[in-house]
Amino acid sequence: MEEKAPKYYVIKKDIIRKIETEEYTAGETIPSERILMDYYQVSRITIRKAVDELVMEGYLYKVQGKGTYVKTDENSHDLFAITSCTEDVRKMGMTPTKRVIVSQIVPADRSRAKALGLLPGEEVFRLGRVLYASGEPLNYTVTNLPYKLFPRIDRHDFAAESLYETLNSEYGCTLTKARRTLEAVLATDEIAEYLDIGVGMPLIKFGCTTYGMMDGEELPVERFHCYYRTDKYKFYIDQIASENNA
Repeated sequence: MEEKAPKYYVIKKDIIRKIETEEYTAGETIPSERILMDYYQVSRITIRKAVDELVMEGYLYKVQGKGTYVKTDENSHDLFAITSCTEDVRKMGMTPTKRVIVSQIVPADRSRAKALGLLPGEEVFRLGRVLYASGEPLNYTVTNLPYKLFPRIDRHDFAAESLYETLNSEYGCTLTKARRTLEAVLATDEIAEYLDIGVGMPLIKFGCTTYGMMDGEELPVERFHCYYRTDKYKFYIDQIASENNA
C-alpha cells in the first residue's frame, strides 16, 4: 500500500502550484499563517514547515514584520556585472545602508597575498560590512585591499561612503575586470548572526579578485568573500549562442 505524503508536503506542493499558475503573484504576499491554517485545516507548525522549506528552496522570501512574498526575477542580478552591492539595492527600488563589522590593517596571509600580488605578511586593509536593503540584512562581505596601493584608506567611514567611488576618486583606480568563484555554503554562527538568519541556512558565497587600472598598469586591487542570503537574492547569466551552433 502506498504511503500517504505528510501534510506539510501536500501543502508545499499546492503552494508551488499556486505560484506556477500565478494564483500567488510574483512580488506579492501569500496569505497569512492564520488564513493558511484555516484553509488547509492544519496546525501552525505544519504551515511553518511548508513555508520554511519553500523559502529555503527559493520560491518565497520573508520580510520581517510584513509577511512572506513570492520571489520574483525582477530583483535578480547579472552574475558577470562589476557593480557595487549598493547599486544593486538601489536598482531593486530599496534603500541601502551598511554596518561596518571590521575595519583594520592586518598582514596578508598566503592566500590573500597570492591573489593580490603581495608578499606574505604585507599589509592589507580588511573591511567587513553587512549590507541592508530597506532595513533587512542582505549580505556580509569581507574585503581585502593592498594597503600600499591605498594608503590611509582606513581613515574613511565605509558605513557611509562607497568603497568603489573612493578607490576611483581618491586613488585614481578604475575597475576593469573580476575573476569570481561561486559556491553554496551553510551559515556559520557568526554569519547567521550578521544576517539575522538561522545557523545552517544555505548561502551563496562569492570569492572574487578584482582588477583595476592604476597609473597605466592593470593590477589586482581587491580580494573579497561575500555571503548572500538565498531567500533575498537571485543571480542570472546571459548566454549568447555561438555562430557554430547551427
